[in-house]
Amino acid sequence: MLIHIISSLKLEGCVAHYFSRSFGRHIKIVDNNRLMTIPYDDFAKLEIKIGKIVDAEEIPKSKKLLKLKVDIGEDEPRQLVAGIKQQYTPAELVGRLVVVLANLQPAKLMGVESKGMILAADLNGKAILLQPDSEVPPGTRVR
Repeated sequence: MLIHIISSLKLEGCVAHYFSRSFGRHIKIVDNNRLMTIPYDDFAKLEIKIGKIVDAEEIPKSKKLLKLKVDIGEDEPRQLVAGIKQQYTPAELVGRLVVVLANLQPAKLMGVESKGMILAADLNGKAILLQPDSEVPPGTRVR
């Protein structure tokens, strides 16, 4: 299985925004036309799940960030911060299914803790959220 990851997620010093699947054995991470191969075992460490956005709000003084509550099949919704404010309003996000990297180390952005990352394609600097093409329950593992 060959997976190309192109994103703003820091992985082994590379930058990653979205991923797509095709055939092969290795994962290739693309960063400014530089290709780096990692073992499948490294990719297997990523816990990627389907989430459902249950709440969204603006972060004061931020031009890019939204604070989201996302159901990923746990007891409580997970708080995530996403740089998608320029493309999406909080109201249009609630109820939407998204792809979440659930085991990313927590980080604070504009003073707000984020416990994961919503995956999005980067189209000329514009974030396009990834979503399943069929209804699936929150917490479903992406493989």
